Amino acid sequence: MITLASDFGTPYPAAMKGVMLQRTDARLVDVAHDFPRQDVRATAFWLREVLPYFPPAVHLVVVDPGVGTDRAALAVRAGDHALVGPDNGVLLPVARELADSEGTEVEVFEVEYADPASSTFHGRDVFAPAAAAIHEEGVESFHERDDVVPDDGFEDLRFPDPELEGATAVGEVLVVDGFGNAVTNLPAELLDGRESVAVNGESAPVARAYAEVAPGERLVTVGSHGNVELAVNRGRGDDAFGVSVSDEIHVEV
Repeated sequence: MITLASDFGTPYPAAMKGVMLQRTDARLVDVAHDFPRQDVRATAFWLREVLPYFPPAVHLVVVDPGVGTDRAALAVRAGDHALVGPDNGVLLPVARELADSEGTEVEVFEVEYADPASSTFHGRDVFAPAAAAIHEEGVESFHERDDVVPDDGFEDLRFPDPELEGATAVGEVLVVDGFGNAVTNLPAELLDGRESVAVNGESAPVARAYAEVAPGERLVTVGSHGNVELAVNRGRGDDAFGVSVSDEIHVEV
């Protein structure tokens, strides 16, 4: 299969599918096309949480604020998976996750291209044809193409590490999901054995499930991603805790 992920909304993904269906009979699976517009880090986070659940596939990712510039197009091999997309770091967190799960190394290649039909839609003109070609030729051999060369100067992206010292942890909001849950980079272990913690100086209960507190009440929990998140039962945690993406979070245990 080939999976597709972008911030395009509609109808642009249909054009990418059309290009690929002219070249391959691969099963095309949409991951999401409503990632936050031009938000490379948020997309990288969610891809790291979602794509490892797929069987081996080619993953086409287009969140590309630098489209039309001299940024490179990449093909990344991570075990039996391949990822195709722009050289802005979006592919690397999930590539490392996929490679680690298979006990392999991440291999990064530049896909050379010249004069695409559009300078604003490389998803259709550059990345979709590359993804189809990789699928047809196989993950094991795509790097043998003349237009695919090793790249050791690629843009990397790594999420910040929290500071854990004594009774206070300092972290950061990585993303806010569609429910308003503010996902931090703080590890789940921070909440072990706690009934409550202070977030930016204000106490909040620790709960395993949203419904353990009354509707509208704040809580601190561990999400499916394994990170501490700030939430509200049937409400928005970002609003209730007064935080947004990239905000610093102080948690006292």
